[in-house]
Amino acid sequence: MQTILITGAGSGLGKELALAYAELGHTIILTGRRLEPLQKVATQIALKRGNAYTYQLDIANLENVKRTVKEIINKHKVSYLLNNAGVGCFGSLRELNEVDIQHTIQTNILGTIYLTKTLLAHLLQQENPKIMNIISTAGQKGKVNESVYVASKFAIRGFTESLQKELEGTVHVTATYMGGMNTPFWDETNHIKDKTRLQSSAEVAKKIVERDEELFIEL
Repeated sequence: MQTILITGAGSGLGKELALAYAELGHTIILTGRRLEPLQKVATQIALKRGNAYTYQLDIANLENVKRTVKEIINKHKVSYLLNNAGVGCFGSLRELNEVDIQHTIQTNILGTIYLTKTLLAHLLQQENPKIMNIISTAGQKGKVNESVYVASKFAIRGFTESLQKELEGTVHVTATYMGGMNTPFWDETNHIKDKTRLQSSAEVAKKIVERDEELFIEL
């Protein structure tokens, strides 16, 4: 069994991944910007006799990342980093404001890189360490009214593929390119008119975990 650090674990796909991995017996480190949702997920896991711990973490803030990672690794041996947290930025480039653009780049790109770099030395000390980056199909092709969001996901695709080469033989690095899901991610935008037509985050999490467990057995 592994100790898995999941970002954005308070809702949506992060929450469902936490529940699914916990059900398999893994210990879950739940992280996110708001503590209350994380505590609710931890309670759900505890009710099924799983192990979960909560840490408030803003991946876009480097000092917060360094401080929180230090706190986590002082108490836990994290062998699996699951970079799930991300924000959206939708609309034509002419309409997007600089604040949203900066927030998207800071969170989706720099946040993922900050956390991975900060935790990497610790991961390298563990047995069978793993990193998974949740990227979405936005990291595979351009999309209308998603230029900045897509740019951030293409960046993480390049980051992932580079780490696969750099860490080959030491850390197993993977990426998941999932499509749109019916999650709170879309609550603050009208980019998706009808969320109900999208697959649920629980369905996507189940597919990811099943495939991930197969890969882990093969290692």
